[in-house]
Amino acid sequence: MTKRPLCRLLLLFVVMSGIETVEAGEATPEESVRLGHEIAGQGWILYSARTEAGDYDLFLSRPDGSQVRNITRTPQFSEFGGRFSADGDRILYRRGNRNEPINHDLWGAMGNPMIAKADGTDPQVLGAAGELPWASWSPNGQQVACLYKREGKIRILDLRTRKMIQELPRQGIFQQMFWSSDGSRLCGTANLSGQDWNILSVDLKTGKPTLLSRNLNCTPDWFQDDPNRVIYSNRTPGLATDYGWTMLMQASADGRERALIYGERGKHIYYGCTSPDDRYVIFSFPENDGGTDARMAIVRLADTPIIVPEDYRELKTLYPKAKAGPVFRLSQAGFEPHWTYADVPKNP
Repeated sequence: MTKRPLCRLLLLFVVMSGIETVEAGEATPEESVRLGHEIAGQGWILYSARTEAGDYDLFLSRPDGSQVRNITRTPQFSEFGGRFSADGDRILYRRGNRNEPINHDLWGAMGNPMIAKADGTDPQVLGAAGELPWASWSPNGQQVACLYKREGKIRILDLRTRKMIQELPRQGIFQQMFWSSDGSRLCGTANLSGQDWNILSVDLKTGKPTLLSRNLNCTPDWFQDDPNRVIYSNRTPGLATDYGWTMLMQASADGRERALIYGERGKHIYYGCTSPDDRYVIFSFPENDGGTDARMAIVRLADTPIIVPEDYRELKTLYPKAKAGPVFRLSQAGFEPHWTYADVPKNP
């Protein structure tokens, strides 16, 4: 059998599975299908999504969108913001009132902080509503870094005893704070020195802040394997519209380098996360700025920068070497996806 019929059979399988692969101006369907086949067995994606009952639950799926599992099933609550521990054994997340809308800027301080096994079993309430705001795993899973905006503090707490290990000024960070894989830095969305909505890293030994971006940025996260790079979203007004479209970027932790990962005309790109080895990037693309019900897509980092469609001239002018893909689009929506290569057992 030749390669072309094989690609057609794979494409037919993907379409029958309800997974859309390409949109106008992207790479060929065969390239996107190959990407889907490549990532299918590469661990698990954790994300929050709306259920038929109207609440949000946490779900697991393979990176190609298959083998979907609802791992919380709590119609009286909404769960969101799930994060795997570095070893993939546990998840840290928030649980709130099902009738309270999830705000993509504020979710880390909403509802109760929760911890559970990676398959959703043995859920434990870590505190009252609003406690442990923006709790982020330490690399060893024994501490959390929390952001106390009103008090102007960042506090490192022992997860078991709740004793404070370290306290330092928040340096302008006001949301979306996460811990680097080597434990040396935190990153977050910050207002600093008259520059609003930027990405900042803070050295935990010295407390020194480093500005990584310029103007209208949010939803940062560290590369999972490289503690010297941050992934984040940037909106540049004037790109195709006066308001502009949000693109996915990366920056070095010293603030000296910034580069495009993915941009798509007509879509805002948010909630970027790398695979554990940084080979792939998953993100969501809400049509409304800041939306939480947004389909997900995956690209290879080696293929970036990617711009869709090819005639997105305003962005192509800024990044003339960008390509059109491939882009693998999952059929399901997902808020704040996170990726592990650990094996997650199925609930009994």
